[in-house]
Amino acid sequence: MAQYVRDLMTANPVTLAPDTPVRQAAQAMRDQGIGDVLVVDGDQVRGIVTDRDIVVRGLADREDLSGCSLADVCSDDLVTATPDEDVDTAVTRMREKAVRRIPVVEGGRAVGVFSLGDAAIEQDSLSGLADISAARSNT
Repeated sequence: MAQYVRDLMTANPVTLAPDTPVRQAAQAMRDQGIGDVLVVDGDQVRGIVTDRDIVVRGLADREDLSGCSLADVCSDDLVTATPDEDVDTAVTRMREKAVRRIPVVEGGRAVGVFSLGDAAIEQDSLSGLADISAARSNT
């Protein structure tokens, strides 16, 4: 029986505007115990920013992050999924594009985030990735 992205995704993603300061996004990630925020312009998903993006594209390139916004560090070449998409299809696309997390969109609007960790918890619950992903809410 096929599983769908909607069954494994994290619903109600944190969304922020492109002009949001990076520091605010980092604080939201810390406060929510998550590793990413979606960048939205109005209702439309425009990008994703991970904690790694903030370090690699923000901290590594700048002395001062006070003027750095999400638009400066986000991944905007998006790989997305729909809630009704088969999990295996989404995971295959993620592997091809070498990404770990993707926005789940419906009509251009963010409805969730799907990660390889989400898939690991469900499909290989004894794997190391599943253990680490299941523990993420404790961070």
